[in-house]
Amino acid sequence: MSRDGHTDDIILLRCCGDEILPYLDDAARLRIGVFREYPYLYDGSAEYEAVYLRRYIDCPESLFVCALAAGEVIGVSTALPLSAADESFQQPFRDAGIAVDSFYYLGESCLLPAYRGRGIGHAFFDHREARARELGYAMTTFCSVLRPPDHPCKPADYRSHARFWHKRGYDPNGLVAELAWEQIDAAGEVRNRLEFWQKSLR
Repeated sequence: MSRDGHTDDIILLRCCGDEILPYLDDAARLRIGVFREYPYLYDGSAEYEAVYLRRYIDCPESLFVCALAAGEVIGVSTALPLSAADESFQQPFRDAGIAVDSFYYLGESCLLPAYRGRGIGHAFFDHREARARELGYAMTTFCSVLRPPDHPCKPADYRSHARFWHKRGYDPNGLVAELAWEQIDAAGEVRNRLEFWQKSLR
């Protein structure tokens, strides 16, 4: 576990493997709250989060980057080897004949709205890419949900993160995963398509 001061009032804390355990409830709270927003529209539950996040504790090569303000966790960013991620994220690579062992998977970044636009998102990527390099991975990857441009839940002021990701050196790699989750705009689970972005670390 290590600390890295980001601004005068934000502390970034890196946790790996079972060091993550004290921050699971914070990560679940942030995922449920932040991913309720468009474009994910996720109607999450603590029960599902407990199961989903458990894989990060069980994997010694995982990473949580926690952003703390006045002792409160206001953001969490996650990562682990793609080979340890949910099978839904591995399958598109296997189907394309691409070795999953080459990739470090950047799970999600959740940050409370009041703290956005302060460079914390860049710091989340910096720490996760540094962890990937430490572990000897050649590539990092993540996926984002695909939504039609005229989706009825899309806010008028919504801005895609694509420009930010391109600046970080990421581009879509043509692979798409399918994953179902409960949504705030639907009864029952909705099966969603997510596109992968990737970056070479070498």
